[in-house]
Amino acid sequence: MKKLALASALTTALSSAPVLAQDLSITVTNLTHGMAFTPILVAAHDANGNLFDVGQPASTNLQAMAEGGALTGLETDLDGISATHTNTGAPLMAAASVTVTLNTDSSPANTKLSVVSMLLPTNDAFMGLDAIDIPTTAGTYHYYLNAYDAGTEANDELLNPGAGGAPGVAGIPADPGGLAGSGGTGGAAGADANTTVHIHRGALGDDQATAGNSDLDNTVHRWLNPVARVSVTVN
Repeated sequence: MKKLALASALTTALSSAPVLAQDLSITVTNLTHGMAFTPILVAAHDANGNLFDVGQPASTNLQAMAEGGALTGLETDLDGISATHTNTGAPLMAAASVTVTLNTDSSPANTKLSVVSMLLPTNDAFMGLDAIDIPTTAGTYHYYLNAYDAGTEANDELLNPGAGGAPGVAGIPADPGGLAGSGGTGGAAGADANTTVHIHRGALGDDQATAGNSDLDNTVHRWLNPVARVSVTVN
């Protein structure tokens, strides 16, 4: 339940001496060609808490993040378990990186790390790191993250600016890169047969800017896993 299928985890040890994982620098890199990440939620929490479970239905607050990038509900969940958390506060564009810090001096039980963010433009895709053990030896550790489908909305790949970000409202809220088309009619896919959190099959897109089944550009918005790298430095 707490395991994330990471593409790989690479470790560069700076010291062999164990330390308490209380002073962390965490860098997230967007590995996609043309997708953006909404503000990224980074949290250290105890073994009883996590933000999502692969193979289980999405929570209401996870749905709000996966369909519209909203973090307030998940942050409230984290406050309820005394987690240490922060967010990047702005979208992260393709090929860019952002670094945040966490300090768990006052909450030594927060030994698990989780990261989530919506992918735009999508209906309900998000990248996620699910409750990994925070390393206790000083060094830098790299984790490669998959994109997940929240299973809460059909992947119609049609833009619905503004309204599309509300949970339960069909459509994609925005394309931060400004490269999506418009006027798609059929929708790329119907409702998911798998309504639990699962590996996302990626975007289909099409090559018609003002027509076709999708508003996404198949030369820009398609992706393969992994979609992100998280580098954790234990100071």
